[in-house]
Amino acid sequence: MKHLLLLLSLFLAVHLNAQLTDKYVLVIHGGAGTILKSQMTEAKEKAFQAALDTALQRGSAILKAGGTALDAVEASVRYMEDNPLFNAGKGAVFTNEGKNELDAAIMDGKTLMAGSVAGVTTIKNPISAARAVMEKSPHVMMAGKGAEKFAQQQGLEIVDPSYFYTEDRWKGLQKAKEADSLALLKKDKAVINGFSELYPSTTGVIGKYGTVGAVALDRHGNLAAATSTGGMTNKKYGRIGDAPIIGAGTYANNNTAAMSGTGWGEFYIRLVLAKSISDMMEYGKKTLKEASDEMVMKRLPALGGDGGLIGVDKNGNIVMPFCTEGMYRGFLKSDGSKEILIYKN
Repeated sequence: MKHLLLLLSLFLAVHLNAQLTDKYVLVIHGGAGTILKSQMTEAKEKAFQAALDTALQRGSAILKAGGTALDAVEASVRYMEDNPLFNAGKGAVFTNEGKNELDAAIMDGKTLMAGSVAGVTTIKNPISAARAVMEKSPHVMMAGKGAEKFAQQQGLEIVDPSYFYTEDRWKGLQKAKEADSLALLKKDKAVINGFSELYPSTTGVIGKYGTVGAVALDRHGNLAAATSTGGMTNKKYGRIGDAPIIGAGTYANNNTAAMSGTGWGEFYIRLVLAKSISDMMEYGKKTLKEASDEMVMKRLPALGGDGGLIGVDKNGNIVMPFCTEGMYRGFLKSDGSKEILIYKN
């Protein structure tokens, strides 16, 4: 019996490995907005480049070993949640009440299973909580105290809200309150650039656009997407953006592509931006580039919003369009090609 089981396990291992291809792709972003080289110190620029590189290495190591796209995007996003340079997890911005309220989502392109959490304040890694919602509950989205209770029951790390405090983000809230940024942004889109110039973030990340995300194609041919954010500086009334809303800021479908957005969330929600790109590909027979350019570069600004998006399709083609001054972004492919970019040009 032992010999039979051994032969069976060897057969399964060989069979499964035979299904693996050599191709894998990982794309990440760390937020978009008014990111200008003139506002960035050399040291800060190097810090962002190193952080993005580490996030790529974390996820791509999993893909290279034959791991899943889901594991890869979760690993990349978890790293960025733990890095205070980014507006997610430890580096999250503050609400008007002086709290850190976190949102995250993850989606499996093979099954269309998805999970998200919104408005959580004690979960160290919201992206892992989103995955737990997807895999260990019958639901897609959980919010607030309920999501925190569920995460604790699943054995995820719970922290005191003070864990998320960073001095730089706290200062950013005070500056935002002085400018009453939300009122200004609603009043006139042109104020976006003016606000960031008057009150530049010392980290180089404008809170309004601070989101992190990852999309991947694994060696099994499956896609996945993940997004995490601290939301908008000085946000009020329990505001939730596009990141945890499946089809708006996060979407993955093996028939089309995996996508993660970063930008003015209200407009991504109104456009159902990520799902619209997928539909344009599936039903309109557009390429990922054609569909993403249409939504991000045309329809998003036409409605009054802006931001960016990363995507990878089922064939491994990638896109990183944005209609802002910059977007922290990068990719790594199985052929060894890698690029890490920040500015528009």
